[in-house]
Amino acid sequence: MKVLGINGSPRKQGNTAAMIHTVFEELENEGIATELYQLGGTVLRGCTGCRTCLERKDEKCVYGDDGMNDVIARMIEADGFIIGSPTYFADLTAETKALIDRAGYVGLSNGGLFYRKVGAAVVAVRRAGAVHVFDSINHFFFINQMMVPGSSYWNLGIARDPGEFAQDEEGIATMRNLGRNMAWLLKKISA
Repeated sequence: MKVLGINGSPRKQGNTAAMIHTVFEELENEGIATELYQLGGTVLRGCTGCRTCLERKDEKCVYGDDGMNDVIARMIEADGFIIGSPTYFADLTAETKALIDRAGYVGLSNGGLFYRKVGAAVVAVRRAGAVHVFDSINHFFFINQMMVPGSSYWNLGIARDPGEFAQDEEGIATMRNLGRNMAWLLKKISA
């Protein structure tokens, strides 16, 4: 089994990455392979609604020159994935939104590529707006008929400057619990 972590933050070693790695530790303890994909900080176009993916049904976005098809292929191969984003003006990063729109359209246009995979959202926040980001990512999972494990609280980490997540004891406990629940669900689904 394998879980792909998609870091929607342009900070490669920031708090969102630290949150994903905390979940990874629990998954790896359960024998589940992990891979981190750095999405944030890349130049991605948004979905144009051209519907070419619906016509071609080739599991790809027609705009393949920006790396989006690489991450979509990795999502298809994975048994589950984590989408992480910091909170920008009470919303997702532009890269995370591009992923949701384009991968979502490709997935649905090709017969449900993410159907019954396990998905988890993680969100870094300084103060407010994270619940909206959390909801937006979960809406992607739900419309794709994915399975979403819960945790002991919403999957949020309170942090602004790089490294501050390490001081959020409740956030760390939430990520660890999420990792254990995600591992449990993946094993139940594959049994």
